[in-house]
Amino acid sequence: MEMRSLRRNSFPSRRPSMMTTLASAAVAATALFVLVAMLRISSSNTLGEYDYGNFLSSGFLGPRNRNAAAQRPGVALTTPFSQKGLRRSTTKVCAVVMAGGEGRKIIISGAPASGKGTQCQLIVEKYGVKHVSTGDALRAHVRSQSELGKQAKAFMDAGDLVPDELIMNIMREEAMGDDSSAGWLLDGVPRTAAQVEALNEAGLVPEAVILLEVPDDILIERCVGRLFDPETGNTYHRTFFPPPSEIAERCVQRSDDNEETMRNRIETFKKNRQSLVDGYEGKIIQIDGNRSKESIFADICEALDAKTVAA
Repeated sequence: MEMRSLRRNSFPSRRPSMMTTLASAAVAATALFVLVAMLRISSSNTLGEYDYGNFLSSGFLGPRNRNAAAQRPGVALTTPFSQKGLRRSTTKVCAVVMAGGEGRKIIISGAPASGKGTQCQLIVEKYGVKHVSTGDALRAHVRSQSELGKQAKAFMDAGDLVPDELIMNIMREEAMGDDSSAGWLLDGVPRTAAQVEALNEAGLVPEAVILLEVPDDILIERCVGRLFDPETGNTYHRTFFPPPSEIAERCVQRSDDNEETMRNRIETFKKNRQSLVDGYEGKIIQIDGNRSKESIFADICEALDAKTVAA
């Protein structure tokens, strides 16, 4: 009896004590609290309602709209969620954007027919940024009779050019809207040194400027065969990208899509090109635009993603 009693008392029990269990739980709870606090401090950008299923499948949260910041490289998101999935909360979502600021800030430039429209569409689909085109933005403000639109219309009705400052304010209004949380992509400006300065004063400072380089003869070939669908706004080409047969009859050629006019437009772009290069030194991404759209876009993505990692 004494030997059995000695053996039983010589080895500690393998069952954890109540104090050990409570201590472990306290440590785990503290670690979780610190982690959540660190994530919330990171930023305060509210990005909208999120999809719990997307969180499970992708490893991070994804907004239901196509402007999802979470779909961009270099972004980590977190927000409270319940057993029923993620819900809109008064707690602001944390967004860590490697490139800094509230989202990607990109300008795309190139001569007429250099392929800007095609690449803009691909960039928007991948990075979720808002495409802001000079002409579209101006027409939208005039049509909606906004304060800026009324000012622009007054110049247009008088037959005068809309001043750069007013154009830049319209671009800023569009680029800083609620639907541009993932960033913006400016198309159509700047074209001159004055416009570069006006953009800076409006707070539209890019992280990258994509410059599409295409030989003159290729630009002219693209231009003279270009067709425009007045109903959808889509652009086609007689040789390279003919319109579908059901809409072919309604497609038209713009009056300025001829060789003489095109050569003048190319020369104008060349004169102003150096202003762009000088104004955004260190931010220019030169891309060979005389290739397939897939190859061009692959190079654009590689350059933009490299800037994200570097930031």
